[in-house]
Amino acid sequence: MTSKSVRMIIGIDDTDSRDGMCTTYLCAFLRDEICSFAKILSEPVLIRLNPTIPFKTRGNASVAMLVQCSEPDVVVEHVTSVVASMSCLEDETTNPGVVFVTDDHFEKARHELVNFFRRAVKDVISIDEAKTIAVNLGLGFRMFKNGRGIIGALSACGAMLDPEWDHTYEYIAYREANVWGTPRIFNEGSIFEADRHTYPDTWDTVDLNNGVVVCVPHSKDPVLYGIRGKDTFSVKKASSYVRSEPVERVCIFRTNQGTDMHLIPVSKVFDIREMHSYILGGVVCSEPCTIRGGHTVFSLEDLNGDRIDCAAFEPTKNFRDIIRKLIPGDRVIVYGSVTERTVNIEKIRIIFLVSKYEAINPLCSGCGKRMKSAGMGQGYRCRKCGTSAKEKEILEVKRNIEKGFYEVPPCARRHLAKQLLRFNDSYVSVFPSR
Repeated sequence: MTSKSVRMIIGIDDTDSRDGMCTTYLCAFLRDEICSFAKILSEPVLIRLNPTIPFKTRGNASVAMLVQCSEPDVVVEHVTSVVASMSCLEDETTNPGVVFVTDDHFEKARHELVNFFRRAVKDVISIDEAKTIAVNLGLGFRMFKNGRGIIGALSACGAMLDPEWDHTYEYIAYREANVWGTPRIFNEGSIFEADRHTYPDTWDTVDLNNGVVVCVPHSKDPVLYGIRGKDTFSVKKASSYVRSEPVERVCIFRTNQGTDMHLIPVSKVFDIREMHSYILGGVVCSEPCTIRGGHTVFSLEDLNGDRIDCAAFEPTKNFRDIIRKLIPGDRVIVYGSVTERTVNIEKIRIIFLVSKYEAINPLCSGCGKRMKSAGMGQGYRCRKCGTSAKEKEILEVKRNIEKGFYEVPPCARRHLAKQLLRFNDSYVSVFPSR
């Protein structure tokens, strides 16, 4: 007798550590294994959660895949076994979670899981809340150690059930297991070539202004490189130019990277909470200053007169030059995450620039040269012509900055931050054109 075929979403999170493994690799590994006894129905999803969460390992990513199978218990047992054996359970910060949603739960769980997914990208959610939701919805799940990964696993399942979120794609190539933890071998020129042939349909592959490759990580995980773009065709095309060490497997994910999904629009500083990300408009109310470590900071004031510090941190490199050109009175909108009552600026939109003036010695009407001081309280005098003036001349100074959008360079970009090339608005870019 043939068993009934069912659809199943498998959500996984928190299997990696700072010293190895990668949740996306485990997903790619499982996809390749499961396809021998289940049908893969769509590309897996890669969801970046709230970037300010202190418990995250590296990129705070969770994954989910959608399969069709006739023996769901076999799939559940196999996935649970692989997660148990391949996760970095010896690391105290690794607490995997796995969630299984079968098609008889798709409709009745959809609303709550979609809402949970969207909250997890913006908000702070407890393990207990995630577990309670899974229990109340009657979902299958497995928690390892404290099980914090159930939050991301449940979120990724929600993403799979949500057809409306903005998405991009990432093509990830993985290393052969025997070289994990060793320096990656790749031809740097080939990656710049991939960018030349596919930008702007792909992005953040390289950072032209700083002359560095961005898509190759430096950590000990299995990822060789990851190419991000608008569709599967573009990321595949870019990968075809890359020359590197042997690739064990590849996987293309649909992802919320590059979408600004984490940002919450607010109009008042009073509404801002720690460990959340915001879009906030206001007036620059202090001269930007560069502090120890190379970070550039200014204060922003809202319509109520409340203030918050905004920072372009040292890794944002030349982006800080834009911030340093701001002066009190400029009206801006900042985009970024808040920790320790400081906005970590990911993008800034300059709405209005105040005029800047400078007082200089007056011109002599006779010879056209600048007069010299005639002494304390005695005004100014031209030594050649003898002409004099009581006050300095007030001139408007060119600001050397324009209204518009500015973003941090690719080498400092957060996973979730939306690239300006994905905006419909016109913008000013501080980076060289291709």
